[in-house]
Amino acid sequence: MTFQRRRFLQLAAGAFAAPALTSTARADAYPTHPLHWVVGFPPGGGADIVSRIMAPWLAERLGQPVIIDNRPGASTNISIQAVVNSPADGYSLLFVAASAAVNVSLFDKLPFDLLRDIAPVSGLIDFPLVLVANESFPANSAAELIEYAKANPGKVSIGSFGTGSTSHVAGELLKMMTGIEMVHVPYRGGAPMVTDLMGGQVNLAIDVLTGSLPHIKAGKIRILAVLSKNRSEYLPDVPTMGETVSGYEANSWCGVGVPRGTHEDIVMHLNTEINAGLRDPAVKARLAQVATTPIFYTPAEFGSYMASEVAKWAKVVKVAGVKPE
Repeated sequence: MTFQRRRFLQLAAGAFAAPALTSTARADAYPTHPLHWVVGFPPGGGADIVSRIMAPWLAERLGQPVIIDNRPGASTNISIQAVVNSPADGYSLLFVAASAAVNVSLFDKLPFDLLRDIAPVSGLIDFPLVLVANESFPANSAAELIEYAKANPGKVSIGSFGTGSTSHVAGELLKMMTGIEMVHVPYRGGAPMVTDLMGGQVNLAIDVLTGSLPHIKAGKIRILAVLSKNRSEYLPDVPTMGETVSGYEANSWCGVGVPRGTHEDIVMHLNTEINAGLRDPAVKARLAQVATTPIFYTPAEFGSYMASEVAKWAKVVKVAGVKPE
């Protein structure tokens, strides 16, 4: 082999090895500057509260500030696009909301593919969904609601916190599985929806337990069922919808993602610290104050869960003919 050929092969090998070495070195040093956690909801809501509970924990464990970057709008699509466009270096985190899984089939043309462009990191928490009623509504349980709705088709109104939201599609799933007719009334958020529910402008609503629990305890609205698979530890005597409608399950979950291509070591580092935070007694106590339940996933498990939610809600969106506002 000539000297020139040997030298060419050495340089070529170095050229291919350098990016890998550089990437590994960056992963080993991570993080060296502040992280931005992009949240697709305005300040003050459940998503923002949860992220601000977890951010100080992460900052302490990672040794760098974790800055909450609220990017509300377009059913969290704006926040997803912001992270998709960010470098895959572990410094841009995405608050992945359940609505992101609905959006995949709700919107005809998105400039990104959630499952392709966002790498799953970990679960965060489950916001239990609940079916609540105005105090004057003539039903005290899920079974009574179904019976009443069948006897009065199209005369029962049900509020959601937005067209295409998990609140909305959970109601559509209930209609599909029971054959009842209800009039959907979309709101721009849970707060105005619950205000109208208490005022009698709408008969029923599907809300996160975080928002409705104070009003339930105060006797201002009546809870008919918890929509998650299991009963809520905060309302253990309230049946699940699945106890009346076999197989029914709907919940509003969230987790963390990063741009696809982020180094595996960084993803695993973030997963370890987030799961440790969810198990920390002080963090758990703060999350319990807003009626949420931690969920624990490896990156692969969270990715599988996201994919299953995309598939589940795609069927509901198609059958119900749900269209974005």
